[in-house]
Amino acid sequence: MTLLRIEKNNGIATVSLNRPDKRNAMSFALLKELVRTAEKLKKDRSLRCVILTGEAKVFSAGIDLADLNNPQNRAFAAWELIKPGQSLFQKAFLVWQQLPVPVIAAIEGYCFGAGMQLALAADIRIAHPDTQMSIMESRWGLVPDMGLSRSLKGLIGLDLAKELTLTARIFDANYAKEIGLVTHLDATPLQKAQDLAEEIAQRSPDALAAAKQVLDAMEHAPNKSLRLEKIWQLKLLLGKNSQLARKKDKNPEVTFAPRQF
Repeated sequence: MTLLRIEKNNGIATVSLNRPDKRNAMSFALLKELVRTAEKLKKDRSLRCVILTGEAKVFSAGIDLADLNNPQNRAFAAWELIKPGQSLFQKAFLVWQQLPVPVIAAIEGYCFGAGMQLALAADIRIAHPDTQMSIMESRWGLVPDMGLSRSLKGLIGLDLAKELTLTARIFDANYAKEIGLVTHLDATPLQKAQDLAEEIAQRSPDALAAAKQVLDAMEHAPNKSLRLEKIWQLKLLLGKNSQLARKKDKNPEVTFAPRQF
């Protein structure tokens, strides 16, 4: 059984965690597959949006503790934590922020630990109101090390981030929406995500890439954001899809060229 199920339709890729018997827990093999899949999608210039979800109406119950406790994995994990640059555990999640298209997480069931960190790496999160969520790592005597210090930044206040991390408290998606961890609540999150993806896909793919990068810089590299606005605007004005966007505004039948940038 493949660890990720991928469906592409009209420029929208739906990537589903596919370990339903394990409540889509993150094994080391699944982490590697997340990186490989994201790197492939990054190169697909026909892509307009990505949806991350989980099979069997469960997003992810977190890290696979059997993998984590396996002595054979200890040397690998230790090397990943001491080597320069991002570890596999960070890259498997932060790589989705690097995609030149919007990423939407459609969340149901459980969204714990590593599952939460994957959801936070998405640009937009849509959750069923009954979804159970937690930054759970402290329950296992660990610290969140999958890019949380970047992906959580700007969503909630530092004090609340500390409270949720230190307590490993389980909370529902209604509370997550109230504090800003979830963008939308919906009884059918995957359908809502698909509808939103189709709306996004009506825009220029180059404008999508530009907007994502500029807005991310606004939060994570504010000293570069104004310069990026100028650079991207010049590129867009010189590109094909900006001209096509203005034609499409009058004639919806106009189609965009593949992403140029």
